[in-house]
Amino acid sequence: MTGIAPGLVTSARPVPHRGVITAGPADADTLSDLIAQAFLYLPPSRWLIGDPAARQAIFPSYFAIYVEHALATGIVHTTPGRTAAALWLPVSASGPAPPPGYDARLADATGRWYIGFTAFDATLDRHHPVGVAHHHLALLAVHPDHQGQGTGSLLLAAHHAALDHEGIPAYLEAATKRTRRLYARHGYLLCPGAPIQLPGDGPLMWPMWREPYQHPLKQPVLP
Repeated sequence: MTGIAPGLVTSARPVPHRGVITAGPADADTLSDLIAQAFLYLPPSRWLIGDPAARQAIFPSYFAIYVEHALATGIVHTTPGRTAAALWLPVSASGPAPPPGYDARLADATGRWYIGFTAFDATLDRHHPVGVAHHHLALLAVHPDHQGQGTGSLLLAAHHAALDHEGIPAYLEAATKRTRRLYARHGYLLCPGAPIQLPGDGPLMWPMWREPYQHPLKQPVLP
């Protein structure tokens, strides 16, 4: 995987994009609830917490950890109506770092399901690419009432424009075959070793990598 110099800590300046805004701290609770609703019935979610009622109760606090971390250290894009969210985290060549105080916050949020969440994290961390700085799409969520309307693609395009401008690659883990196909349409390729299987014959996830798009140089106009 290539694209930028190994070890470079990257940032991408937001590129204005119609229908997409940059979220702020005041959006944290709303976006945490949105992500919880969007992810409630995904296969990895059911693997993490089998009881739907417990999952619904726990997920807002769990996803709040990531929303607050992305707001503080990365970029969070949403829509004017807060119907979707994309959490982007800059990652150095040495790999991802957890949010401050993550273990304690995770234990407090997940209770007796804590061990499963740590196994989930460890599995994904083992497959996360190292050796080149990139942006990690930690979460992309669209409210169930607004799915299938192109909102996810809109959020992807907004940040991809910034990544392409600065020559920064991107990484993500797709949770379903449907989202894997969506990301493939946006230039993501499966990483070596894909798919990932969660422990205990758990569901599959697909790590994917996107190189920044290089616009062909315009040919000079000769006199």
